[in-house]
Amino acid sequence: MFFSYFKELVGKEVTVELKNDLAIRGTLHSVDQYLNIKLENTRVVDQDKYPHMQSINELLMLIKQSKTLDFPHLQLSVRNCFIRGSVVRYVLLPQDGVDIDILHDATRREARGG
Repeated sequence: MFFSYFKELVGKEVTVELKNDLAIRGTLHSVDQYLNIKLENTRVVDQDKYPHMQSINELLMLIKQSKTLDFPHLQLSVRNCFIRGSVVRYVLLPQDGVDIDILHDATRREARGG
């Protein structure tokens, strides 16, 4: 049930919270039957806690604002990432991407065994 629902969210922004408390926000590129997730344009939600995972866009803004191009303390983060389904704690969905009626109907069907 949830696999088909997640496929409908491809192209929308989601936040994936991992079991190690790292939360990553990005555009859902793909998902498989094991709920392995591929995100694009990723960024870490709590950048103060994970400064080494700072987003590319923020780094480019810092570079444009600077008069020098020497940034030894900054590291580029990964723009796209693959997240194994077994390490996912939660997936926070976009509010406009949740159709409550469809979820209720699917849950009722699954509870009845059909």
